[in-house]
Amino acid sequence: MSDHLPDDDEWLRHERQRIGRSIRVAREDHNLTQEQVSLAVPLNRSHYQQIESGEANPTLNTLLRIARAIGVPVDLFR
Repeated sequence: MSDHLPDDDEWLRHERQRIGRSIRVAREDHNLTQEQVSLAVPLNRSHYQQIESGEANPTLNTLLRIARAIGVPVDLFR
């Protein structure tokens, strides 16, 4: 690994948090609650909360379902 790249674990955590913030903003922009999105996915609400906080590592399928439930393209979560 190159010396100028951040530690993989730290980088992944940061990216999960960034994506989680994007999901939260999109959800709030569409006036949806975490409960509404988690039911539409369907997904356990506590797991959904962990995705928004960047603690969970969702699959691509889960991200696609969240995007569909919110009504946005998944690339909005960049």
